[in-house]
Amino acid sequence: MSLLTDVQRVRMLDNGAARVRGEGRDPSPVVKIYTPDFRAVWLLTELDPLDGDTAYGLCDAGIGWPELSAVSIRYLESMKGPRGYSLACDSSFEAKFALSEYLSAARARGTAME
Repeated sequence: MSLLTDVQRVRMLDNGAARVRGEGRDPSPVVKIYTPDFRAVWLLTELDPLDGDTAYGLCDAGIGWPELSAVSIRYLESMKGPRGYSLACDSSFEAKFALSEYLSAARARGTAME
């Protein structure tokens, strides 16, 4: 099961290519992935255009330390929450802010959960 739609993948690859080119973008998250049975959340902005798997964004493992980090989409697709639920993509998520604003808010709250 793929967590990303084709449209999301294209947008994230475009953001990743801009990063590789050194463009100073602060993109908005493209996708919100979460654990239905825990407080872990990933707000991802881009995919590495060289491997198409390494995503970058706000990663919150649900333990109070949200951070900007890279994560493998394949890894996320294989993960299960503490009750055995697969991760899900929030199909209603639409970013309202740039990634840096989500990071600031998450650090202030100690979580990326809204």
